[in-house]
Amino acid sequence: MMNNKMSFTILSRSENEHFARIVVAAFIAQLDPTVEELTDIKTSVSEAVTNCIIHGYRNDPTQEIIITVELRDGEAWISVQDFGEGIEDLAQARMPLYTSKPDLERSGMGFTIMENFMNHLTVYSIPGKGTTVEMVKVFSKTIAVVK
Repeated sequence: MMNNKMSFTILSRSENEHFARIVVAAFIAQLDPTVEELTDIKTSVSEAVTNCIIHGYRNDPTQEIIITVELRDGEAWISVQDFGEGIEDLAQARMPLYTSKPDLERSGMGFTIMENFMNHLTVYSIPGKGTTVEMVKVFSKTIAVVK
């Protein structure tokens, strides 16, 4: 299978969240995912980018988010990175319904959604340095080939 990679940078602005999910989906389309797989990826990218904007940068629209997508042997490896506040307690942040922004009526389900929609989720964070979310999606056509 052909491998491919792309990376792009967006400003930490809420209107760029939609752009990010569409660009990632368009790039991944070359693997011929199902509609459900594509929806899972778009939702997960939206959650990761939104976390960067709201939590990493506290809605500072001048900061940058780097998104990288690598297609490896029929799998999509997606990285969403900010250089913002980082996460003090990663275990707590990954708990369902936990939010550090209750005043903004956040649901606290971002990491839970990413974990449920992707096959693998890893979060790296250093307080004061930023956070990187790495997600992997294995496509059903790839699984069928492996069997």
